[in-house]
Amino acid sequence: MGLKHGKYVYVKRSDGWYVKVRVLKGAPSDRPEKYLVVGPRVRVPPLNARVLLEAELPEEARKRLYEV
Repeated sequence: MGLKHGKYVYVKRSDGWYVKVRVLKGAPSDRPEKYLVVGPRVRVPPLNARVLLEAELPEEARKRLYEV
């Protein structure tokens, strides 16, 4: 599954797994609705993926990373 022009990023969780997240460009970056978890957790993200750290996301969005 490819990444489309910055719509998707991978977020590195504190346990070492990565989760695919959809980023809504119109929403402010401090709102948890901007980040929608869409993918399964993986050990190694694709080489061309942009990777964010878990600490860069709002608290509500961080909680949703662990529901996958």
